[in-house]
Amino acid sequence: MDPFLTLLNSFSSSLSDAELDSLKFLCRKEISKRRLESVRSGRDLFGILLEQQLIASDKVSLLEELFKNIKREDLVSQLKQFEEEGEVSARDDQPDAHEKPIEVICDNVGKEWKMLMRKLDISEVQLERIVAANPYNLREQFYQSLREWQKWKGRDAKVADLIKALRGCNMNLVADKVEK
Repeated sequence: MDPFLTLLNSFSSSLSDAELDSLKFLCRKEISKRRLESVRSGRDLFGILLEQQLIASDKVSLLEELFKNIKREDLVSQLKQFEEEGEVSARDDQPDAHEKPIEVICDNVGKEWKMLMRKLDISEVQLERIVAANPYNLREQFYQSLREWQKWKGRDAKVADLIKALRGCNMNLVADKVEK
């Protein structure tokens, strides 16, 4: 599967209706009004941009500009990561030191996961985007929010911080499991 198409599909599923409307508005000079009226999803819009050769895996400046205009810095950073690595998320294929704790936490924290994420300083907007991207899968929402925290913190994402946040939420049993 083409990594760029996979990335575009991922972007499409994370766009709200209002964001899609904004993108369509911003593309009025590039795409005819008649074609824009037929756009119902990010996939439709990206398909037209690909077809008109306005974007490609090695030509993402327009996409970057569009995402900046709708204040989706998270998508801009994913796009930059794609440019640098040439893959959507090649590094996700290799488990790192945080994988095991994340799995343990996901397996043991239930519907109180948002409280934990707030303790880790993840914003409400980020939480809402993650929930919107995975509306029917609580475990995936939680997993993606932990990954988002990990990306946001980078090298400063410490297991000790996860344990501290778990204990701060009175999830001592889960904290004990992570410590093991």
